Amino acid sequence: MSALVVGVPTEIKDNENRVSMQPDGVAELVHHGHQVVVQAGAGNGSRFADAEFAAAGAKIVATADEVFAAADLIVKVKEPLAPEFPLIRQGQAIFTYFHFAASRELTEAMLASGATCLAYETLRDPQGRLPLLTPMSEVAGRMSIQ
Repeated sequence: MSALVVGVPTEIKDNENRVSMQPDGVAELVHHGHQVVVQAGAGNGSRFADAEFAAAGAKIVATADEVFAAADLIVKVKEPLAPEFPLIRQGQAIFTYFHFAASRELTEAMLASGATCLAYETLRDPQGRLPLLTPMSEVAGRMSIQ
């Protein structure tokens, strides 16, 4: 297997403070020969400092443009937003929650990009379960009564 460059941009959706990869995930990928590029400040909302990502082996870059330009695989928490659409290119893979049914604009932009889009909410395990969607659904169900 050839080495991948994995990109972790800062989430730009309102009130989204999560980061798609923690420093231990970076260390694991680097240990297996991959490169990880993290946008400066991407982990701040989750209380992970740039120095922690760098110590795990990530290259820290200033802008989302640099992350998207360098990466073969982009890992996000939430769907790309309009400012990110032009950064996504053919041959790149994007791994995130997409919720395509909720946004024709997003669906059309991703089709036009030529990128491979891997939607967390549609991936099934060998038993046919949705292991990445199930925890989110459980949290949403519990919060709905509050």
